[in-house]
Amino acid sequence: MKMFCLIMVLLCSCSAQWDPHTVDNRQVIVHLFEWKWTDIADECERYLGPFGFGGVQISPPSEHRVIRSPWRPWWERYQPVSYELTSRSGTEIQLRDMIRRCHQAGVRIYVDAVINHMARGDSGYGIAGNWYDVNTLNYPGVPYNITDFGRTNNKCKSDSGNVEDNDDVNQVRNCRLLGLPDLDTSRDDVRAKISDYMNHLIDMGVTGFRVDAAKYIWPEDLGNILRRLNNLSTEYFPSGRRPFVYQEVIDKNGAGIRRNMTEAEYVPFGRVTEFKYGPQLGEAVRGLRNLSNINNWMKSEGMLDDSSALVFVDNHDNQRGHGGGKGIITFKEPEKYKISNVFMLAYPYGFTRVMSSFVFDNTEAGPPADANGYTLTVTVYEDGTCGGGWVCEHRWRPIRNMVAFRNIAAGQPLRNWWSNGSQQIAFGRGDRAFVVINNDDYRLSQALNTGLPTGEYCNIIVGDFDPLTATCSGPTIRVDQSGNANFSIDTSADPMVAIHVGARVDQSIFGRPSEC
Repeated sequence: MKMFCLIMVLLCSCSAQWDPHTVDNRQVIVHLFEWKWTDIADECERYLGPFGFGGVQISPPSEHRVIRSPWRPWWERYQPVSYELTSRSGTEIQLRDMIRRCHQAGVRIYVDAVINHMARGDSGYGIAGNWYDVNTLNYPGVPYNITDFGRTNNKCKSDSGNVEDNDDVNQVRNCRLLGLPDLDTSRDDVRAKISDYMNHLIDMGVTGFRVDAAKYIWPEDLGNILRRLNNLSTEYFPSGRRPFVYQEVIDKNGAGIRRNMTEAEYVPFGRVTEFKYGPQLGEAVRGLRNLSNINNWMKSEGMLDDSSALVFVDNHDNQRGHGGGKGIITFKEPEKYKISNVFMLAYPYGFTRVMSSFVFDNTEAGPPADANGYTLTVTVYEDGTCGGGWVCEHRWRPIRNMVAFRNIAAGQPLRNWWSNGSQQIAFGRGDRAFVVINNDDYRLSQALNTGLPTGEYCNIIVGDFDPLTATCSGPTIRVDQSGNANFSIDTSADPMVAIHVGARVDQSIFGRPSEC
């Protein structure tokens, strides 16, 4: 009986880690890649909270290696020196203030946790001033020493000590990823130091974690670490809430970890990043697959269950061609990128994360910085766009306005599917939302059943809805008493229509129907 109770406690704890704990069940988070903590706090207050974003994935907050020559690459953040909370994005005091301000704006914070390895190279000082020596595997800022690493404990069997064969699970989980010293997470003291780091962040008010390089950690080790985590801070959450967890398991082509292993070994600890989603969607939007058959091929590609997946069009790795980046659509193809994000935010699959990037030509380059390597403040112009090297895709109108679409459509089934048999599709979400996408090279002209109540709706792809005045800055769509509407969409830069019951121009916020 005691064993049964223990198993039930563990299962409940793990399943609770699938819940992102967003305010009002918001459905979208954004990765503000390499943003400073002060800039994220400002963005939560002025933009993310008001537009219904549920949370922010932040870059790793732990002390990291500093690489000054010939540049400071983005990946220095993924080479920890200690778990001190000083990074390129700011200090612990600034991080605490950001968490508080974002919570007050209704936006949760999810930390990118690098816990598989430590910094490579020779010896030096991290960004917070902690010394480390890779040759002797000494990281006194944690502290870790030579006994805390897999290679020195004879766990790795490859000749070089690195992962040489991605089909050898023992190498993947015991050897060094890209030469990075691999922590021996089977050791209790290593597990304790990692969980102490994560618990410190939980106690500060973070809501959850992206576990970087999760497939390189033995699942039983990762499960042990996650079970050690505290409940979320009662300063911000009701008692007993568990941190949200989503794990980076790159499985685009089955390399290293097969799909059935992912399902069996990682899903019990939280959601898993579905890396097949972006490339398959990219092929469809590029016309290499039939967009009209998207329902069928999504089911046939062996993707994770809806409740287990975290999905994205691109991320900071694969937009640079890393981590299965072939075929990925990024901000560098803006028309296709908007179509891809609109589809993702409309279609009922997975928990969604949108990307917010900085401009790069060199795939190793770090964020916009001054001559001393300090990250520049994000420039936001009066029209809401960004400059100074920051892309801010999350501020593009079709993406921003589809956040409200997904929030309103949450829990509603896919209905009223239509296609032309090629690259034009339309579908609804219950009786709350409807989207039409013209990915063909000719005009779409079609009368469709939307399933929505009769009324006049703002096309949020090209117009903004003002709930106080019930007006739309762009064109509107009339839905008749049978739920039908006429759609005419050319091949412009934004060849889509999206409407939902929260953006009706015939009723103000004070007279909106109860279902809104």
